[in-house]
Parts: sequence; structure tokens; C-alpha cells
Amino acid sequence: MPEIPLRPGALRTAAGRLSRLTGLGVEIIGGTLILAPPRRGKHAGTVERLRARLDAGLPDGFAAYQCSSLGMPGDQDDYATPDLVALPVDWDGDERRFADPHEAALAVEVVPRSKGARDVTVKSDWYAAAGVRALLVLDPRDGTWTLRTDPCDGAYLGTVRGKYGEPVVPAAPLPEGLRTDGLPLYTG
Repeated sequence: MPEIPLRPGALRTAAGRLSRLTGLGVEIIGGTLILAPPRRGKHAGTVERLRARLDAGLPDGFAAYQCSSLGMPGDQDDYATPDLVALPVDWDGDERRFADPHEAALAVEVVPRSKGARDVTVKSDWYAAAGVRALLVLDPRDGTWTLRTDPCDGAYLGTVRGKYGEPVVPAAPLPEGLRTDGLPLYTG
């Protein structure tokens, strides 16, 4: 594999080259390049089912988006791409590379089968530091969800946990009682 220089201010360029070379998604979380395999099967199914439910309940002016990245304020080389993000519909016509995390009403991460708790914690801290109002983490390994709210000083102050089948009750402008029934579970 060709050498990719990693110097400050060039991480985004390196991430783009790495993505083209490997075909994997790349994020820059806290100055570290994170590679992610394409979403498939139950992971993709979870995202799609939740997107449809979010779109049906979001108020006018908001929509759920896949494949949209959020940039860390003040750092052009730091960004994350949640599995799903609720943004103002103006995002449809926006030409910026990254959405403003302060405009995100909710970021959603589905825990991949191969990821551990550390990876989820690192991303949770990133979203809080970026100022994303709420983060919903769905875990198909055990059928649980965690909603984190009220970002402050790089951490979320509020945490609510539940099991698939129990509705998530996020803060406005998100829909009341976001359904989690029927979401896929990993086997084995």
C-alpha cells in the first residue's frame, strides 16, 4: 500500500486517499483515522428501519439523513459520520462538506458486531464535544439502546437506557415515543 503522509492539516486528504484505496468509510475522530467497513445486513436494516420511523415522526423542517458527516467546530480535519442524523431539511441543498453538529437534533450510531464498548465511548465523547444535542446508540448484540442528552464540556450529562421494544422518548424536536420494536438482533 502506498505511504500516506499524516501531518496536521492534511488528515482529511489522507482520509480521502485511504477511503479510495481501501473502499472503506473513514472518519477522523480526535485526530485519529477510523476505518469502517460498509454497513451490511442487520446493521443496515436497523439504520433503514429507524430512518423510516424518524422521518414519519419528525416535525416539518427536519429529516433523517444517512451518509452525512458532522464536522468538529474549529477543526477542519475532525469529523464523524453517524449511521443516521436528524438535520434541518435545508441540508438537502447545502454544499458544505460537513453539517454543523449544533444543527443536528439527533445522531444515531448502531454498534457493529465487531466493535467494543471503547469505540462507542470514544464516539459518544466526540458527539458531546461537538455539541450534538442527542445521541442514540442502538446495540443489536443485546437488543438495548442508550440515549445520551445534554452535552456539556465533552460529555453527555443525561443518559436513558432501554431495551428493544421500549420506545425512546427524546427531547423536541424529535418524535415522541420513537419505536424500537422489530429491530434486528445479531445472532451468536
